[in-house]
Amino acid sequence: MAPETGLPPEPLLDSDEAAPFELLHGRGKSVFVLTADHAGRAIPRRLRNLGLSPAELESHIAWDIGIAGVARRLSSALNAALVLQRYSRLVIDCNRDPEVESSIAKLSEHTRIPGNESVSAGEALLRRQSVFDPYHAAIAQLLQQRAQSGETTIMIALHSMTPVFKGRSRAMHAAVLYDRDFRFARHVLHALRQEHGITVAENEPYFVSPATDYTIPHHAEGHVPYAEIEIRQDLIADDAGQSLWAERLGRVLQDAFANFSAEAEAG
Repeated sequence: MAPETGLPPEPLLDSDEAAPFELLHGRGKSVFVLTADHAGRAIPRRLRNLGLSPAELESHIAWDIGIAGVARRLSSALNAALVLQRYSRLVIDCNRDPEVESSIAKLSEHTRIPGNESVSAGEALLRRQSVFDPYHAAIAQLLQQRAQSGETTIMIALHSMTPVFKGRSRAMHAAVLYDRDFRFARHVLHALRQEHGITVAENEPYFVSPATDYTIPHHAEGHVPYAEIEIRQDLIADDAGQSLWAERLGRVLQDAFANFSAEAEAG
């Protein structure tokens, strides 16, 4: 990106480049609102691939492999609103507070990100305004519309995790994450653990917190029930795996909501 000159910065996204987010089934009747912070791996043309190779930009450092396919299928199956981020987490991480250093990563696992090593404050702000802010504004607007119309809302944040990170294998097939509000997440955890042949972790290998996450702490915690779900990437790398997990999550979420509602009615 060009150095700062005191003149207004050039737009980060050219007019023929994709909008930062995709909204599916925005008027869906499901109680669930789905988000996918790391679904895409696009890099704005002006950032010249951040100095990375095609192979690096296809790897897990750039995006949550497979989660877009799961999210789209699940959105259609449930008739649930989905807000999906199209640009790579390496441009700006849409699940990090822009004020923290990891928002624009200089190193991801063992890989240097050359295009992020000398990002000025102005360039970071431009990335935020071009990619991060529109995505989160879409989520906020959707939630506000639902609240104003009195619709019940439960937020489900969808992610995927690499099966091996820094040399350590992950035995779990999926995980359910939460911070302070575990009311709905514990029903998701229970229902997912009833599925045959899979190991499901609780708050591993990550947990949700304002220091490490943005979407759930900002939009859901203290506002609406939620759960964050991680699926191992090798299980959803192809169409068959994505379909299987979308079907599984559809079943799990509906079971969890039935149990959550029954518990609420019982007081």
